[in-house]
Amino acid sequence: MKRLLNYAVLMVVATGVFNSQTVWALDWRKLGGTSVEASLASPATGPVSQVWFSADGDRLYARTGIGKVFETVDFENWTLAPDASPRAIPRQETIAERLPESGAVLRASPGSPKIFALGTDLYVSEDSGKHWTNLTTGGDSPVLGSRQRDVSVSPRDSQQIVVANDRGVWRSMDGGFSWTGLNQGLPNLMVREILATPRRGDGAKLSIDGFGQVQLMPQKGPTKTVWAVVSSPDNAADADRDRFQHSLGSPPTAIKRTGDLVYAGDRDGRLWVSNDAGSKWALSQKPISSGAVQRLEVDAEMPRIALAVLSGQTGARLLRTVNAGLTYDDVSGGLPETELHGAAMDRADGAVYVATDRGVFLSHMDLNVSGSAGPWSLISQGLPADPAEDVKLDAAGNQLYVAVQGFGLYAAPAPHKNDVLRVVNAADLSQRAAAPGSLLSVLGGKVRSARAADLAFPVLAAATGASQIQVPFEASGSRISLSLEMTGGRASIGLSLKNVSPAILVDRDGAPMLLDGETGLMLDAGNTAKSRARIQILLTGLGKVKPSWPTGVAAPLDNPPSVAVPVQVMLDGSPVEVTRATLAPGYVGLYIVEIQLPALVNSGPAEFYVAADGQESNHVRMYLESDR
Repeated sequence: MKRLLNYAVLMVVATGVFNSQTVWALDWRKLGGTSVEASLASPATGPVSQVWFSADGDRLYARTGIGKVFETVDFENWTLAPDASPRAIPRQETIAERLPESGAVLRASPGSPKIFALGTDLYVSEDSGKHWTNLTTGGDSPVLGSRQRDVSVSPRDSQQIVVANDRGVWRSMDGGFSWTGLNQGLPNLMVREILATPRRGDGAKLSIDGFGQVQLMPQKGPTKTVWAVVSSPDNAADADRDRFQHSLGSPPTAIKRTGDLVYAGDRDGRLWVSNDAGSKWALSQKPISSGAVQRLEVDAEMPRIALAVLSGQTGARLLRTVNAGLTYDDVSGGLPETELHGAAMDRADGAVYVATDRGVFLSHMDLNVSGSAGPWSLISQGLPADPAEDVKLDAAGNQLYVAVQGFGLYAAPAPHKNDVLRVVNAADLSQRAAAPGSLLSVLGGKVRSARAADLAFPVLAAATGASQIQVPFEASGSRISLSLEMTGGRASIGLSLKNVSPAILVDRDGAPMLLDGETGLMLDAGNTAKSRARIQILLTGLGKVKPSWPTGVAAPLDNPPSVAVPVQVMLDGSPVEVTRATLAPGYVGLYIVEIQLPALVNSGPAEFYVAADGQESNHVRMYLESDR
């Protein structure tokens, strides 16, 4: 358990390095891969237009739908081809007595009597097209996805066939009888929008060309997470566009709804707002003509504040309204001449992020009134140099998410928070109240010492931009004033205090820290909680213990002190048996709540939380496996 707890406690407060002059070094991490589970032979990706082998058969090339050429020598890892556009081997013309389907395109197999036909499926014939064998049929649809675009046979092995289609690159080693995708390492995921950031154990959700809405799903096996289709390309947004087109008189290119307030924009750069869910619309007083409205971003708590992203490489490409669309002002000044694609904002801290063809930029501005933006700083060093298609902040504004063309989704601690001193719960980075004995993370500076009244708060870890402290078990009252001595001076922050304030430890993607009570292994979708198993939940904030224990001292390995108040765990709305609730042996400020699962009837994800003294923890997910 030692390795797991170190990760949970120390890494959950990982930060970037802030420098208001321009230098940024963010701790980017990748979420998911570059392929999607779409019920095909293997995970799929975006369209590939051409595939071909080198003359010696040592390497395979693939040209993606946007014209990039990648190569692989191990049929697993892809890199951008050194020559920006290596020439494919010239195609040998061929004819066939008949086509297996209307409009199919023929391809010869050099040195072989075989000819292939590319259509919805892939076909092969060895008698000049008199008879055809379908190599990709899978019942109602091809096992590789539809619209086969190209085929290539290895010059070393006539049984090795590679196909390119709208779902990526596919390889057969037995002449086409079985297929494996080569897409999991191919940077060809065409993300268009980040629809949701990780929350309550749910993975991030994206909009991807050709797939519709996909979500990051845990799974069993060596790949712990995979993008999975959760809805088709035809979704509610399309229905809104069709409905609003009639009332607007123009097809909307972007829509954003918050209750009855709806923003819309069209391809001519016009912006509208409706206060009655789209029945009546008002055109913005300031006409916009820079280009099509690509994206709209609205502040969830104060929807009168919104950003509009317009196409074009110069001019007014980022607009702000502070009066619910009555007027817009241009805040694009200082951005490079390049296309913008998405925007995110933190109104409280006055931070705006923009995703562009040249990376992600950050500026500070007042989002409550009109006015100019501050200077823009590039913050995407460390990410692939490809266009950033979208950018989002989580609900608390602590984590930044960026979608990079072809490469998928990345995340890092939001850099604008690093110049704002904040104290948050160390388990989930929330603003929940503190409790005696709980762990707190101080973000935005390095703490040397911390006190409140006559009590010292032990500093358990300190680094540039983030520190961790423990609330003394002796702390009391409903509010305390925390005095911090930082490397750059002193600060005072007010904190709410409750007897208990439980928070389950989660990693940076929102997955809870759960252990199998028998094996000590971490639980996830690949290692599910079995029926009747003992499960250990790691958390902080359960308050005082019996017998009392000194603050800042690791709990004993044997007979750790017990939580003083009764603890309850709710699983999908029903209580489960709590067998013990103690300090975590060998650690400071952490608690273990152990539960005994009942006989389970249903498998899959289940929501649970911990409650004590009327206070609920964060709601998270546990993956269950029934007896059946």
